[in-house]
Parts: sequence; structure tokens; C-alpha cells
Amino acid sequence: MKLSRKLLMLLAVLLSFSLIAAACGDDDDTSAGDDAGDDAGDDGGDDGGDDAGDDAGDDMAEDDGTADGGDDMAEDDGGDMDHLGDGSLGTVTVEPGSEVQIRSLNAITGDVAFLGIPNQAGIELAVSHYGDIHGFGVTSGEGLDDLCSAEGGQAAAQQIVADEQVVGVIGTSCSGAAASAAPLISDAGLVMISGSNTSPSLTSDLQGNANESYRPGYYRTAHNDLFQGAAMADFVYNVLELTTAAAIHDGDPYTQGLSQAFMDAFVALGGENAGFTSVAKGDTDMVPVLTEVAGNSPQALFFPIFPPEGNFIAAQAPGVSGLENTQLLAADGLLVDNFMEDPASEGMYMSGPDVRFGENVNESTGENAADVLAEYNSVVGEPPSAAFWGHSYDATAMLLDAVSAASYVDADGNLIIDRAGIREYLNGLTGYSGLIGTINCDDFGDCGSQKITIVHHEDSSDIEAGKANVAFEFAPA
Repeated sequence: MKLSRKLLMLLAVLLSFSLIAAACGDDDDTSAGDDAGDDAGDDGGDDGGDDAGDDAGDDMAEDDGTADGGDDMAEDDGGDMDHLGDGSLGTVTVEPGSEVQIRSLNAITGDVAFLGIPNQAGIELAVSHYGDIHGFGVTSGEGLDDLCSAEGGQAAAQQIVADEQVVGVIGTSCSGAAASAAPLISDAGLVMISGSNTSPSLTSDLQGNANESYRPGYYRTAHNDLFQGAAMADFVYNVLELTTAAAIHDGDPYTQGLSQAFMDAFVALGGENAGFTSVAKGDTDMVPVLTEVAGNSPQALFFPIFPPEGNFIAAQAPGVSGLENTQLLAADGLLVDNFMEDPASEGMYMSGPDVRFGENVNESTGENAADVLAEYNSVVGEPPSAAFWGHSYDATAMLLDAVSAASYVDADGNLIIDRAGIREYLNGLTGYSGLIGTINCDDFGDCGSQKITIVHHEDSSDIEAGKANVAFEFAPA
């Protein structure tokens, strides 16, 4: 389990006292810098990657300032004993006075901007709260737009990998954009941590097998939709006691993956598949596909898609013969303000991540969820329009911790960042305390808490009440 910064600082102080005492009785006097270097080197070799990264960062910041700390480590250990990584993916050199470069990649324009803008704000808050890495500032640059599309994700990823100073990416917003961005990011030796990708295709089947779009260097703090699909199926079959259900997706990796996860789980419980079909992005007339679905008279209809197509389905379904009494269900793609404000959304059940963060604290920044949310509201001027701002905040803090653990200051005062070390840190991350809860990364980049809630939305004039009206909660055993 990763130790907190405060605990590490205390241990470093106690260890420094013991080393100073030893030095006082030694005829071969050594400098304070040497002590700091030895201290860091001992911890890094014995305590594992997490401790090594934190020790390096904390010792350097506390003892001598960035340049001196780097000199100590370079002189004592050759600069390669106190950071993670073997150099196999290359290194990035940040010169004195320059900043560590990370990038954000979210849908910040278009119909799905409601999802990306809260993510972007969470990233910016985390960067501001985290502070320097070994005395070097951090910037996420100007937010890049994935347009929530494969084309947008690919174009933005090409721009990112063309800049050799970039060491990691927070994003994308949408799974479809991630599927095209991840190969480029991975091949360039970078990491990408998403706060809101949920498609199972991006990681694994949770049985130890990589799925088709998984790439090394990909991580996410959002849940895997195999959990969300199972949660909705459990609720429909066992709580609502409905035994027939249909599902509609739009062909996107997120919507199709979640629809399939729901139906597989529903049938496994004993439910009947009453239809599995799709619409196309941009469709406005949903009556033909709804008429097709109505032929089997499903008791429940699950459509985990985005606005505006979701709005059209919700508005038109009750008017189709055979669907008058069908319970409508959606997921986090529609658990957003511009859908919940639509009167057609009233009466629906919607699944999404459990955002009851309470007083959870991010261990890297020391900020708790309530304070971060209050600052978010103050800076943005309104509550988050989607659920993944905290996930993006934690993803950013994790990346910056990884950069700290994988870097050191050389004899010339440059910050040297080992790209392989960043992956090494994230691959071994367990027991991390985030705003969203405890984070553990598996072998395929799934790091989220995997907690799901289903809310009952009853009043489109009070969407915050709808988001808080939890009817069902789910957490993996």
C-alpha cells in the first residue's frame, strides 16, 4: 500500500536524525547532501517503487531545493537509483526554468461538451493543487478536444505525440475517442489515464484477458462497464422484478459495450432478451427502431447512449404502441444536465458512478472531495454537468505522482523523466486514496473504485434531486 506524504516526511525526518547521529561519530565526515542521497537510495532499493518515488520527491524538496537535491542524488547514486524506470521507453529532459508537460484530452465542444468540460476543470484543479515536481512547475497546456469521436481522438493524439516533451495524457472523455487515440499514445511510450472511459473493450474482460482495444500505457479511474451492466441487470431483474428487456445502442464502443454487458448479465440472471438493436448518431426519428423493439413487448428498455439521440428516444417511446408501459432506463451518458432537464426523462432510472464522495481525501494533494467540489462550483460557476470530475482529478494526481516517482534532477539541474518509470508506477498502484475512494490498478489499466449507483429521476425541474435519489447501489465483492 502506498504511504501518505505526511508519513513519508515523518519517516524521512527520523531517518535523517539517525544518519546525522551516525555521522557525528564518524571520522570521515560527509556532507548533508550525501546524507540525503544515501537516504533516498536506501529507501528506493528496499521499499519498492511507490516509496522510492515519494522519497525522491520529498527529500529533494525538503533538503536542499531542486538543483542541490539533484546534485546530491547524481553524485551519490549516479542519478539512477532514486527513480523508477529502466529507460526503455526513452527519457524527457526538462531544463531549468521549464515546466513538466502533460496534456488533457476531452470533449470540450459539441453535443457532448457537457461530459468533457467537468473533466477538464477537474484536471486543472488537480494540477493547481499538486504544485511542483522536484522544484519544476507543471502545465497541462491548452485543453485538447477529442470531439467524442474516433476522428477527434486520433487527430488530437497525433498532435500530442508530435511534442516530445509531453509525458502523459489525461483523457479521453469518450471511449470511442480513446480507441483511436490509445494506439498512438501507447506506441509513443506515453501513458493515458481517462476519468470517464468505461467501455470494456479498452481494458479486459475482468477474467484476465485483454480486450481488443487495450494498449499498454492505458489506464482509467472510471469504472469498467461490465460492472455497470451487471448493476443495471441486477436492479431490473431482482428489484423491479421485470423479466423481459430490450437494449438500443448507437454503435459507439461505449454504448454498444454497455448494452451488451447489460443484456448478457440480464439473461444470465434468467431474464429474456426482447431485442438488441441500434440507432445511428444523428438520427432524430426513432419511431422505426422503437416499433421494431415494441414487437416483443419488452417490460424494460435500456438505451445507454448520449444526447441528443437519447432525448429523441425518451420522447418518442411512450407514443409507440407496445411501449406505453415499458420502463425506460439509461446510463451515465444521459445522467447529465441537458437530458435530465428534459421532461421526457422523468420517471427514468439511470445508472452511473457512485459520486457520494463525502469527505474522501486525495492523498497526493491533501484535498477532500467536498472542498474540491466547492472550488469547482466557484471557478466554473455551476455544479458539474456530468459525473466524472472527481475521477479526472484523481487521474491527474496519479499521473503527477508517477512523474515524480520516475524522475530526478541531474548534475546540471535538469529534470530527467523516465517514461518507462511512469508506467511502472501506475502498473503497481494499489491502495491509493482518491476523491472517488480507494484506487487499485489491475494488469489492464482498470483502476476505478467500480462503485455504481442507479438513481430514480422524477422531476426535470430539480435535476440535483434526481442525481441524489439513489434507488440501488452496487460494489464488486
